[in-house]
Amino acid sequence: MLSSTSSSSAPAWFYAKVLVGICAVLIVVFEIASNCLLKHDSETYARVSQQYEDALTIRPAKPGEPTPVLMVGNSLLLEGIDVARLQALTSSRMRIHPIFLEATGYYDWFYGLQRLFREGSKPEVVVLGVGVNSFLADSVRQDYVPLMFFDLRDTLSVASDLKMDRTAATNFVLAHSSVFWDTRSVLRTQILRHTIPHYRELVLLLKPQPTTPQVQQFEARAESRLEQLRRLCEAHGAKLILLVPPTPYSEDAVREMTLASQKAGVEALVPIDPATLSTKYYQPDELHLNSEGAALFTSALATFLPPKVYRNTIASPD
Repeated sequence: MLSSTSSSSAPAWFYAKVLVGICAVLIVVFEIASNCLLKHDSETYARVSQQYEDALTIRPAKPGEPTPVLMVGNSLLLEGIDVARLQALTSSRMRIHPIFLEATGYYDWFYGLQRLFREGSKPEVVVLGVGVNSFLADSVRQDYVPLMFFDLRDTLSVASDLKMDRTAATNFVLAHSSVFWDTRSVLRTQILRHTIPHYRELVLLLKPQPTTPQVQQFEARAESRLEQLRRLCEAHGAKLILLVPPTPYSEDAVREMTLASQKAGVEALVPIDPATLSTKYYQPDELHLNSEGAALFTSALATFLPPKVYRNTIASPD
């Protein structure tokens, strides 16, 4: 005769299995739906994935061909450079391959470049432009980057470098492995943007701006990171140029960044002194260049970048 305990545990086990099955089905549904939304409705994903695929095709120039330049950065370059115009102005000397993703900094691009090199990208010059504060920040973008730029090894390395706790590290690994987990914050932002008036301006107003470290900490961190980037690029036959885009009231930080670059053996390019740009050249967020500012920055970059590219290109052996 079966005990009452045994008879009651059988339905409980059955319902547990049903619950697990329902959860598994929901996970699959969410993953498929997120993947479809990402590929069909995300302008950021479409732009960056196309740029990434293009970067993988970069090969060293043959005699007489323009020098291939991989240009990577965040929204300061996305908003501040007219790539089509820059390419038109420099087409006889350079072939520019951009990858611009908002809210990225040092860790995003150090490991992103590392993976690009592993997958066969072979630029002769790498131009990195993310702004001083983003370069010095101890952070990484939590969406898009782990899914699109990192493999599992990179994801674990970033979690270790940033000393993430177990919860944060688990979320970061899941963001690399799952489209739904990676884009959940993007979907939430899209919903809020369509339901709350002036959501973007409100976020910018409430978001604290990163502070620039003290001079000694600034120098040590900047030099160390620039040296690591320089070694990474040189190990794959490329030279690194640090592009410093203008931001309001950043004159001192730009000067310190330029000095740190010299000590690290990296050539810094400051096409426009931030002190020369008034607020009329910036968007209402007082951070990104508007169309007028972007036109000035693009023209200055077209003038000053080609000589540095030629000077920095590694010469072929005789």
